[in-house]
Amino acid sequence: MEGALLPIIVFFVVYVIITFEILNKAVAAMLGVMILLALHVTDEHHAVSLIDVETIMLLLGMMSIVVILRKSGIFTLLSVKIAELTQGSPLKILILFSVVTATMSAFLDNVTTVLIIIPIIVELTAGMGLNPRLFVISQAVISNIGGTATLIGDPPNIIIGSKVGLTFNQFAVNLFVPVVISFGLALVIIWATNREVFKPVNTSLSKLFSIQLLLEKIRLDFLNTPIDRMLLIKSVSCLALAIFLFITQTITKLSPGVVAMLVAMILFSISKMDVEEMLEEIEWSTLLFFAGLFILVGILEEKGVIEWIAHNVFLRIGDDPYVIVLTVLWVSGIASGFLDNIPFTITMIPVVQLMMETTPVPHNILWWALALGACLGGNLTIIGASANIVSIGMAKQSGVKISFIDFMKTSALITLVTLCVASAYLSLYLWLSQ
Repeated sequence: MEGALLPIIVFFVVYVIITFEILNKAVAAMLGVMILLALHVTDEHHAVSLIDVETIMLLLGMMSIVVILRKSGIFTLLSVKIAELTQGSPLKILILFSVVTATMSAFLDNVTTVLIIIPIIVELTAGMGLNPRLFVISQAVISNIGGTATLIGDPPNIIIGSKVGLTFNQFAVNLFVPVVISFGLALVIIWATNREVFKPVNTSLSKLFSIQLLLEKIRLDFLNTPIDRMLLIKSVSCLALAIFLFITQTITKLSPGVVAMLVAMILFSISKMDVEEMLEEIEWSTLLFFAGLFILVGILEEKGVIEWIAHNVFLRIGDDPYVIVLTVLWVSGIASGFLDNIPFTITMIPVVQLMMETTPVPHNILWWALALGACLGGNLTIIGASANIVSIGMAKQSGVKISFIDFMKTSALITLVTLCVASAYLSLYLWLSQ
């Protein structure tokens, strides 16, 4: 590992800065890159070559599609309609919003989902005299579970799929079952540990009238701009086209990144919206963050650090496939709870690649272990996943404060149970594969 000490120190410092939010994530990652460039650890041309362009294209394309979908008003319209269907029942609020959140998170991204859902669910629950904390936390957790099901649902999956070459269908087929089971158990846990919250509401005439007034207020607050039906049709059609092309990837031979960018450019072309305005809403800092991490991890890989970690940490656990798979799952799950699951996933990919070359684990099961661990483990704490941070931030803007401990009171048991579900599923998967 000649010349590895400086990159290791820089990477560790960047990781600490990201974890404790001392600086903006993108600034921290790119600062680390610039320090290594300034000290001639690498050069700018080689640094750029370490960026995984496929991942950046997929993220940029999906962000662009989501920006226009959001402008069409479909997310807000859908959320308000769901609020109306609940008729003020706390249990219906939990179930219906959770179904919508999980579905949206699977086919869009969970950060966009909570940006839309959280303000509406806070106003609905607070207006009914309920404590919004539980409902905010539940939607953050459910968004991470739902996003686990597909290639495009959660950043760790996007990174794994793009770097390794796994398809949309492979993610959906292999992760759908544990995600659905985890979703159901998460709802049961939330209900069972908070039964007093979900007692039937007062059905007196005055109570029903106040609920109707609240729903009308939500309609006025969130549907205060007219729905652009033509834009809605165009954007939903383009999203459907993107999903179709993801599903038929083995036939079209188009990579997910190309599909996302192609559909995004088609949508930009036909939407007749101000492109400059749309581009301003894309999360460029996130893309810069990813690019910086790819460079930092790429340098560590070239210096032999990743190989050393693989051989001296993970490969010391023996050659039992069950132990190997469950170690990857639980290490990923616990680490992602206390570290941001995005840099953790980028760091783990080359480690898992080395493990696959030197261990008797069949098929792509280690990738499913990493995906399930990183996505489900991100539910453990507020800082584990981007959707958690955004949800708590949105709630705070609405006057609802949620502490680190408040979040873990609900999330810890759910994380433990869902990782146990993943363990059982992967063990069965491995047994059937042998």
